[in-house]
Amino acid sequence: MKIIHILTILIGAVFFIWFSIPLFTHRILNIGNLTGLVVSGILLLGGIFYKNFQQGIFYLQKNFLGKCVIGIVIAVVSVVVITVIIETIFIVKASTKKPKENATLIVLGCKVYGEHASRSLRERLDAALIYLEENPDSQCIVSGGMGEGEKISEAECMYRYLIKKGIHFSRIIKEDKSTSTRENLRFSKKIIEERGLSKNIAIATSDYHQYRASKIAKTLGFSVGAVPGHTAWWLFPTFYVRELYGILYQVL
Repeated sequence: MKIIHILTILIGAVFFIWFSIPLFTHRILNIGNLTGLVVSGILLLGGIFYKNFQQGIFYLQKNFLGKCVIGIVIAVVSVVVITVIIETIFIVKASTKKPKENATLIVLGCKVYGEHASRSLRERLDAALIYLEENPDSQCIVSGGMGEGEKISEAECMYRYLIKKGIHFSRIIKEDKSTSTRENLRFSKKIIEERGLSKNIAIATSDYHQYRASKIAKTLGFSVGAVPGHTAWWLFPTFYVRELYGILYQVL
């Protein structure tokens, strides 16, 4: 039992620190790292006060109501774990689907600080850059409007980044009105139809976001491949957990 006790404390502490890093380094607090902090905090406290926790379980088991509470907790945790596993399989599968050669590349926007791309946006753009260099006949749509705290649209920021990295301006089309993933893809579809571009598309977005983006794209009639931007290790759990909520919301 001591091994379980120590492991619980270690796992709780490691994940609590991991989910805290975005908050203290970049002031990022969303439902992803908030959930992670709560769950890892519970594990950490459960490990520290292991004996008290064990005594509480024994006490609850002595009466019917207590047994019901334990049963409900176990059922909820089981459903959550199964849901997370299923969603993770979908995310991994979507992010590894290879795009066709010279497909129309749609780069989905992300946070811009003033006129500078956030780390997540640079990760998407670096993935897009590799695809464009390997597929010289591919046209690229950079999609994203201007949000709070942004001096230029996400599309303009992405356009400048790719130009600076050597992609010719004639290959890049700006879509600067969208405010959501669905609008990114819907407005990009209009551009594709107006310009007669290929409906075989490659979506450049964060690895964890590929599944939800591809599902939306398929409802719009696209054949989809993934160009995933690889998320920094210290950011991944925060945005991965947030994406789990996003997928569940989309499904429901």
